Amino acid sequence: MSAHSPRIAFVTALICVGLLSAAFYLEFISGLVPCALCLAQRAMFALIGIACLLYLLPFYGSRLIFGLISFVSSGLGIWLASRQLWLQSLPEDQSPACGPDIYFILERFPILDGLKIMFFGSGNCAEVQWIFLNLSIPGWTLLFYVFTASVSVWLIMFRGPRPFRLFKS
Repeated sequence: MSAHSPRIAFVTALICVGLLSAAFYLEFISGLVPCALCLAQRAMFALIGIACLLYLLPFYGSRLIFGLISFVSSGLGIWLASRQLWLQSLPEDQSPACGPDIYFILERFPILDGLKIMFFGSGNCAEVQWIFLNLSIPGWTLLFYVFTASVSVWLIMFRGPRPFRLFKS
């Protein structure tokens, strides 16, 4: 089982690259403007992909660290996608007020205010811009975060045999 872990990590990193490519396609080709939560979810997919690529390093101890980074990033991604789905499910009179986009906020306000808006969202995050098979973008990302969380648990549990050491340190 542990012989498959590097391949699974590599395929997961490729999936993250594909998801980020799709996000950039939707932004730059289709013209969808990402909200703050969308940008934070992109960052989580990038962290998961990088952690899965670094999992391929031939060091036994680092595999646990990169598996945990992938798991924590997946958990944070699940929270972000769930938060955006919750904001999208609110009636229009209960959704937060729309403000300026996140790029404006990051340029003009202190970084902590920008990060707070980025992780908690605003009224812009409640807008459903794209639907495929009856799921919006955060619905699809939630599914992929659950997938990457389960893959991360696999990577943590099945890291391979411990390396042989002649002398214990």
